[in-house]
Amino acid sequence: ESSAACEVCEGAEEMTEPLKQCVTWLHAYFCEPERTTSLPVPAFHHPLLQQDSFTREVLWTLLRDVKFGEAVSYKQLADLAGNGRAARAVGGAMRSNPIPIIIPCHRVIRSSGQVGNYGGGNLMKEWLLSHEKLQKEKLAY
Repeated sequence: ESSAACEVCEGAEEMTEPLKQCVTWLHAYFCEPERTTSLPVPAFHHPLLQQDSFTREVLWTLLRDVKFGEAVSYKQLADLAGNGRAARAVGGAMRSNPIPIIIPCHRVIRSSGQVGNYGGGNLMKEWLLSHEKLQKEKLAY
């Protein structure tokens, strides 16, 4: 973890409200993770999140049920989303996630405990999981 202060980009006054919400949420995620639970989740207008589908159900379930510092297997997430036999489809949903980090697909790991794949690369996934674990440990003290 870096000791450098978190900074928000300049020109914030020119941002639209949904973009400001995203910036606020991401700032909290990286710098003050305890605040993410009290912040509104930014509005999502991506078509994938509007249509009725298993992918949408998986992504919303992940967002709602898998908390900061937790991890869930593809099979466990399939169970939570209502179809325990759809672990492979959960993998497809993770690949389709239009808003990684906010919809935390990095928290989905293999049943064996291995990290598995991540669109941003496995090192990024490992870093995000480590970031959450360290921040959760700090909050426990």
